[in-house]
Amino acid sequence: MKIVFLAPFGIRPKGTVIARMIPLAVELQALGHEVVIVAPPYTNPEDSGKTEVVRGVRLLNVSLPATGKALSALPLAWRMFRSALAEKPDVVHLFKPKGYGGLASMLMILLRRFGLRMPNLFVDTDDWEGKGGMNDLHSYSSAEKSLFAFQEQWISRNAVGITVASRELENLTKELGVPNNEILYLPNCVENSALGDGARVRGKLCIVPDAPVAMLYTRFFEFSQERLHLTLSGIHKHVPDVRFMIVGQGRHGEEELLLTAARAMGFAESLLMVGWVEPSDIPDYLAVADVAVYPLDDTLVNRAKCPAKLTEIIRAGVPVVVDRVGQAIEYVKDGATGFLSDPAQVESMVHGAVNVLLDKAKGKLVGEEGRRSLLAHFNWHDSATHLSAFYLWRKKG
Repeated sequence: MKIVFLAPFGIRPKGTVIARMIPLAVELQALGHEVVIVAPPYTNPEDSGKTEVVRGVRLLNVSLPATGKALSALPLAWRMFRSALAEKPDVVHLFKPKGYGGLASMLMILLRRFGLRMPNLFVDTDDWEGKGGMNDLHSYSSAEKSLFAFQEQWISRNAVGITVASRELENLTKELGVPNNEILYLPNCVENSALGDGARVRGKLCIVPDAPVAMLYTRFFEFSQERLHLTLSGIHKHVPDVRFMIVGQGRHGEEELLLTAARAMGFAESLLMVGWVEPSDIPDYLAVADVAVYPLDDTLVNRAKCPAKLTEIIRAGVPVVVDRVGQAIEYVKDGATGFLSDPAQVESMVHGAVNVLLDKAKGKLVGEEGRRSLLAHFNWHDSATHLSAFYLWRKKG
């Protein structure tokens, strides 16, 4: 079967293409299919018009129009449409029902209605994009927000099949009127990769070998900043020699807020602000941590999302303390493969993290079981097998 994945943006620097699309494409090709990714490289314009091969998967970066953002929307969508159809695919799978790829997919749906032969269109959703969702977190114009909310609902209702990355998205898609047999639960998964070299990073960050390390791997928008500050302060009070390794980058100066709070609360010297890290280096940083904290406020965005960073932490064998919100409860069995905390209570996460830092042997066992369980139940090979069967099940002439 020939399959085209329509990417929501370029392969760099965002993570959706690398973390979700590429592993699925690799495993689908191992099953005998051919997969091509068509991407609008507005996030990496230096690759405009270039074709590259990533882990054996051909990725076409369509040429970017020379016009501004608003004027380029239709030409860029048209180029994605033409590039996808030029591959003569049996299936087109749109990742994120919005944006340029969404416009290209809408055209496919309309042309099919007019009787033209079009490939079977599937949609993948890994976030709730519309009202109350990701729309509210971005500085989109009112017109863009209205368009994205409309695209999410209209494309989902008119696609041949929908893949959803979380149980909450599964429920939301059903509420749109999509029948059960048109929906496939397809959470973020992992591959069995080697563990990282923590000693290298400890040396780079000047962390002594026995120092307890609590990690936060984040983009900062999933939780209240005040709650984060109180959580780290609480951990520091119980484990004064802890080092907080903060990996990731915020959108609105959250790092400066954390530094200011740390100075006021007395744990500034424990902070190691690493910032954005190359994806290839993440395993080494994860290998440093004795525990990871993963706060999630109980919001629609967090209930719907499927946190790939959480799967990276668990795959690395790091015991994680995560709030009992949304997809987290699918990945973590409390006390066995990680620790669940109450998002309404700061002390709940503090207690979980402190217990691990004071009993690293127990934490290590839980981390190892978390990795084993994740690889057994959430691996890309099994997911690609289910997806391949879903394509065939939903096939329409």
